[in-house]
Amino acid sequence: MAFCCPRPTIKELIRIAICLLCVIYWLIEVLVDGSFIGLVIPMSSSHSQNLRNCGHMFLRTEVIHYRVDGRDMVVTLCTGEGTQKRPAVLVCHEGPGQDDTARNFARRLAELGYIAFALDYVGGGRQENDRNKMMARIVEFSAAPDRIVAIGKAGLAILLARPEADASRVASIGFCFGGTMSFQLARAGVPLQVAVGFHAGLGTIAPAREGMKTRILALIGADDPIVPLAQRDAFVAEMTAAKADWQLVLYGGIQHSFTNPAAANFNLPGIAYDAVTERRSWAVMRQLFDEVFV
Repeated sequence: MAFCCPRPTIKELIRIAICLLCVIYWLIEVLVDGSFIGLVIPMSSSHSQNLRNCGHMFLRTEVIHYRVDGRDMVVTLCTGEGTQKRPAVLVCHEGPGQDDTARNFARRLAELGYIAFALDYVGGGRQENDRNKMMARIVEFSAAPDRIVAIGKAGLAILLARPEADASRVASIGFCFGGTMSFQLARAGVPLQVAVGFHAGLGTIAPAREGMKTRILALIGADDPIVPLAQRDAFVAEMTAAKADWQLVLYGGIQHSFTNPAAANFNLPGIAYDAVTERRSWAVMRQLFDEVFV
């Protein structure tokens, strides 16, 4: 008996083609060391956008340009599909400048359902390779906390203007001086629910006042020469006086920049990546986010 299959419709052929394309992109992602080769959608001169297939969802990554503090800032925004409201997270890079660590944390947060904004406070979306210039800028910021706050608030304004961003559920996280920046935003009364600092400098000339509402999480290596015991003790006293909801987590034997896989490139004593501590600190941050934002 002859058996005849009906011809597929045009719509069915299109669906099949799309499925095949998704499989091809997934195979490329796996073969090229897990990196993604995506579709680039040209936008205006101040934006560019990529789509990334993460197996069960698409991530949208945008590069945004704006000007603040006399510099052209280049930031990376990551979010998932749709425009439904989700918690918003500012991600502040290490002292040298915008890097893969901050951008990758933003992508990881987007995969968890957040909208994340990898801030730029150096300018140009790049790293400052001249250590003297980099340190001079940090010294300037440390002496003028209002500048730090103004740069952070400018980034938050762009982030919270997004339709996906829930302005009632906002966090700032940062690494090295980026963590210092996150804490300074909280000290200044910026409405954050959480501020997290990974190997963050804890000192400030503008301490928190009593009644600070932001939950504070400091994740510090016990052997970090940039955050010595005296600085940690002063931070504890400051947070206690402010009656803040704070945590200080110490990791024994761990040095500065423990979240940065490229830390060895700094070629400086007291700076070293540690994969186990990166994983543990990420888990502690996620636990606090789940407690606050769920």
